[in-house]
Amino acid sequence: MARVLVVDDDRTVREVVASYLRAAGHEVDEADDGVAGLAQMRRQPADLVVLDLMMPELDGRETCRRLRSAGDVPIIMLSALATEESRVDGFELGADDYVTKPFSPRELVLRVDALLRRSGVGDEGLPDVVSDGDLVVDGVRREATLGGAPVALTGREFDLLHHLVAHPGVAYSRDDLLQQVWGWSIGDQSTVTVHVRRLREKVEKDPAVPVRLVTVWGVGYRWDTAG
Repeated sequence: MARVLVVDDDRTVREVVASYLRAAGHEVDEADDGVAGLAQMRRQPADLVVLDLMMPELDGRETCRRLRSAGDVPIIMLSALATEESRVDGFELGADDYVTKPFSPRELVLRVDALLRRSGVGDEGLPDVVSDGDLVVDGVRREATLGGAPVALTGREFDLLHHLVAHPGVAYSRDDLLQQVWGWSIGDQSTVTVHVRRLREKVEKDPAVPVRLVTVWGVGYRWDTAG
């Protein structure tokens, strides 16, 4: 059981989502806009936030930015915008998943459960500490260092980095990474693309010409050792 905050200005959507989450055993708090959602998080931090994109007062974009700047709570963004550009934009803001309206409440609960299982927990069976040259990833302490300096990573970025560094030379498709790192049998591949781009900005000397987290054309991505 987890505490989930549902932030949506549409009362019907909010109540339906909340009822399905409660039926799945979760505690649910509700808020009708971003301002109220942020206030609720300060009063009672949630384990996961379901956040609507289009809201009055403070929209989902700004709410997501503020939530992400304050911590690493998992965020599932809801939106009527179904374009790839909109999904990528949601992931760039820091959302962990993006669900378009109309959606199946049962599927949303499955996504919530999958994200909660993966949140704050690295890949099962991975070595506690893996390294590649000056990059060290510590799965117990949940921290990574590059050249002795800490690397600021979100939980999802850390899980992806830990998985890839632990399996050098293995080419993964985006679906592989969604299943093995995200724990999802279904999901939007755009989130993998965005997280790979963010990791490159943090661990590559030149993100535009990656030599560690490389693209395998027609397949996906592979981690190549520094040597």
